[in-house]
Amino acid sequence: MITYYFQGLILGAALILPLGPQNAFVMNQGIRRQYHIMTALLCTLSDLLLICAGVFGGSALLMQSPWLLGLVTWGGVAFLLWYGYGALKTAFGSHIELASAEAMKQGRWKIIATMLAVTWLNPHVYLDTFVVLGSLGGQLEAEPKRWFAMGTISASVIWFFGLAMLAAWFAPRLRTAKAQRIINLIVGAVMWVIAAQLAKEGVAHMQALLN
Repeated sequence: MITYYFQGLILGAALILPLGPQNAFVMNQGIRRQYHIMTALLCTLSDLLLICAGVFGGSALLMQSPWLLGLVTWGGVAFLLWYGYGALKTAFGSHIELASAEAMKQGRWKIIATMLAVTWLNPHVYLDTFVVLGSLGGQLEAEPKRWFAMGTISASVIWFFGLAMLAAWFAPRLRTAKAQRIINLIVGAVMWVIAAQLAKEGVAHMQALLN
């Protein structure tokens, strides 16, 4: 059964490693050293729910509800554009250090709400967990399926906590005005690129529904 565990671990790592809105947010909280462990924990718990739903049969709901997928897609586009705008505004602002200090004052509930948005309003999360993991893990027998799910969940645990703690460890070097400007520029660009990709997928999805 350990083979299925490592299959899930490797596949989960492959899906989670690319830089996206969730990873960017965890990294930023680590650099700020503000609720970064809590953020990593909540991201892990969200992944646990999504992985279990996908592997143990929840993918059927998304596949049977094209309008729900469309709603999530356009909600994600709007949020990513807004989040990217904030990051780019900070990157090109003349008072980058003051902007960073202000960001440190974010409350716990605002951070939780943002984390939930970057996770649950990203349709790629559902495609990864429901479609990719669901189609592969869903074909396994009960016991191998559990080991496969544990492997993918382990990848999330290792990645999110590792990312948060490494970002916090290197925070003194990454908190300079120059580093913050570069980081916000990258984050903003990533958010807008993903938003553009989602919008393209959303248009194609709408055309398929109307035809």
